Amino acid sequence: MPGLSENALIILRERYLRRDAAGQETEDAGGMFRRVARAVAQPARSFGEDEDYWAERFLMRLERLQFLPNSPTLMNAGLSGGQLAACFVLPVRDDLDSIFGAMALAARIQQTGGGTGFSFSALRPRGDTVSTTGGASSGPLSFIELFDHATAVIRAGGRRRGANMAVLRADHPDIEEFITAKLKPGRLENFNLSIGMTDAFFDALAGNDRFVLKNPRTGQPVSTASAKRLFTTAVEAAWASGDPGLVFLDEINRLNPLPDLGLIEATNPCGEQPLLPYESCTLGSLNLAAFVSANSLDWAELEAAIGDAVVFLDNVIEANSYPASEIVAATLLTRKIGLGVMGLADMLAELGIAYDSPAAIELGGQVAAFMTEKARAASIELGRRRGSFPAFSRSLWPGRGVSALRNATVTCVAPTGTVSMIAGCSSGIEPFFALATARRVLDGRILYESNRVLDRTLSSLDPSSRERVDTLIRETGSIRTAAELDEALKRRFPIALEIAPAHHLRMQAAFQKHVDAAVAKTVNLPADCRPDSVREAFLLAHELGLKGVTVYRYGSKGGQALSLVHDERVPDCRECAV
Repeated sequence: MPGLSENALIILRERYLRRDAAGQETEDAGGMFRRVARAVAQPARSFGEDEDYWAERFLMRLERLQFLPNSPTLMNAGLSGGQLAACFVLPVRDDLDSIFGAMALAARIQQTGGGTGFSFSALRPRGDTVSTTGGASSGPLSFIELFDHATAVIRAGGRRRGANMAVLRADHPDIEEFITAKLKPGRLENFNLSIGMTDAFFDALAGNDRFVLKNPRTGQPVSTASAKRLFTTAVEAAWASGDPGLVFLDEINRLNPLPDLGLIEATNPCGEQPLLPYESCTLGSLNLAAFVSANSLDWAELEAAIGDAVVFLDNVIEANSYPASEIVAATLLTRKIGLGVMGLADMLAELGIAYDSPAAIELGGQVAAFMTEKARAASIELGRRRGSFPAFSRSLWPGRGVSALRNATVTCVAPTGTVSMIAGCSSGIEPFFALATARRVLDGRILYESNRVLDRTLSSLDPSSRERVDTLIRETGSIRTAAELDEALKRRFPIALEIAPAHHLRMQAAFQKHVDAAVAKTVNLPADCRPDSVREAFLLAHELGLKGVTVYRYGSKGGQALSLVHDERVPDCRECAV
């Protein structure tokens, strides 16, 4: 199919295309897009709308690679019992029925390609009394390990690795054990870990005070800890292993449009969707690079695609086969969708704007504001035609002058994972990781990728110069030291490790300012950085009002998804469930 790279076709054949009982492919990439477009258009009939019209609109966006939904929709749309959502949050209460019920439900979700997030903050700490037996609790970490083992067994039906997020509040008595859990290699490989940070913690940190730890079973203080020491422990663990990240719970709940439904305590595996218990969310991403025309961004075409994408994602809520009645009820109550972007770095390079420049942050913010404004307008129109989400009257939206709204939230920014590989663009709002990369996929195969925008740009070089530049790219992933290229060209293609951590965070903040849910973004750090770089990133993320932050020092864990081509230590890839 035109526009799809060879690597994209490999990924599609291995994970997405339908097969018969003998394992033979029964569709090609075009057939997959037609299957998805037709299946997702069908719910239009129940609202008195033209199903064929929407099928044509959806197919056009998919074939042009202007918009792609999350992986479960591509895999499962049109299949009997197809589960189409990527993001779920499941509650874990302090009793065995809840714990093992959540584990069983997570297994069903992961088998269909979804990812699960949990707050383990309600579980009593290690050593606490178990009244039914007279024994002592083994604490949250022991149960997180059980969930991790279950995920390893499921392996998402052989097509995707399962992905989880574990959140533990900073004031839980077992927080230090949680912070250091992944310092042991091979432990909790199917989990991302995030500390549930609070305003009270940062107040204690600023005052160099002790911080109160509370038993969640009783709500009573049990001890105090040095906020400075806990923060340093988190910084050093993240420097050493990439985990934990931080989730800013109070900021998330300050901006929650549905406070009447309860507190948000957890997110999906990559952090871009804070959700209430049992909520699910379907994601989709606009490929910004596909809207560049004549050295400018086609805002009119982008607006039209946003409108189509909102209808698409709302239809997915109708077309989905949910794995449990509790998930049906919670999802339909709020009808959250997550429209985001990918290909930001490609768009900037095409426009001649360096990712690590003030102009890039300014344009990023403009794109985020435009996307949310137009997506919300489309959801308002859908609310008038199809009806508002059932909890609309209990939300903050009527007080903001909104008379109808189909979806409680409409935008987030996901990391996009393999979806951006299919689209042939950079992931999410990340810079180019490198200009040539090696990626190990689920079956252990290494896929090599070169930057398509740069390849076109370098096509005019003479053969000997091109060979020298290509060698440099293979060895370093960068063109920064290429003597054959002018400075303006080199500035257009910075890579992740050449970009200051503060600029990573300010780009994330530019999007977060306008996005309803949250923004998944990695602050990439060089292998030789010191822990102070992590400390500064964590503090700046809090200062900028982000909802979460993830840092990654190159080579600090065995599960990094991307490596430089010359790096022979290409590790196994833990895919995010997007």
